[in-house]
Amino acid sequence: MIPRASNRRPYDLVKRATDVAGALVLLVLSAPVQLVVALLVRIKLGSPVLFLQERPGRDGEIFTLRKFRTMLTVDESRGIVTDEQRLTQFGRTLRATSLDELPALVNVVRGDMSIIGPRPLLVSYLERYSATQARRHEVRPGITGLAQVNGRNDVDWARKLDLDVQYVDRRSFRLDASILLRTVAVVVSRKGVSAEGHASAPEFTGTSDRDLP
Repeated sequence: MIPRASNRRPYDLVKRATDVAGALVLLVLSAPVQLVVALLVRIKLGSPVLFLQERPGRDGEIFTLRKFRTMLTVDESRGIVTDEQRLTQFGRTLRATSLDELPALVNVVRGDMSIIGPRPLLVSYLERYSATQARRHEVRPGITGLAQVNGRNDVDWARKLDLDVQYVDRRSFRLDASILLRTVAVVVSRKGVSAEGHASAPEFTGTSDRDLP
């Protein structure tokens, strides 16, 4: 279990206010786009339109992440079982353009997430982090983050988690502004959406050199 962190900074209050204001504006501006995406998901992938999954947030507290669906449901009779088989070209496009992430703005408004921070990973990973890697949960998870503008899923887990902890230690308005601008470039380039041979990224199985508690 992730212990509660005491690493709070004055900037976190400013960041939270900026997150709420920014997410509300983006929700309004993106409403027509989200409506179109929702209709396309319903037509191409069926129901439900939203992908809901429990993820750990700040201090390891569990919340329900909202995203648009990008995969077909499992259908063994049609041989649709693995993530690679379930991920259609339409789903790949949603991921590459990050349109699937738009419903997560609701998570930002609710306080589950931030616009910028370490990506929320699987609950099963909580027990696999080293003590240092677990520090990624000292802040709210983000829709985009330092690891996402440094390769997205095309970097190994050790590097990705190291970047998450670097963000925790370096977070500031200047860094967040830089990540936001770089995110636009990353989305436009569509690079690093998935690791080679995987629909997104390989499973994180832990590190061999765990830190002592």
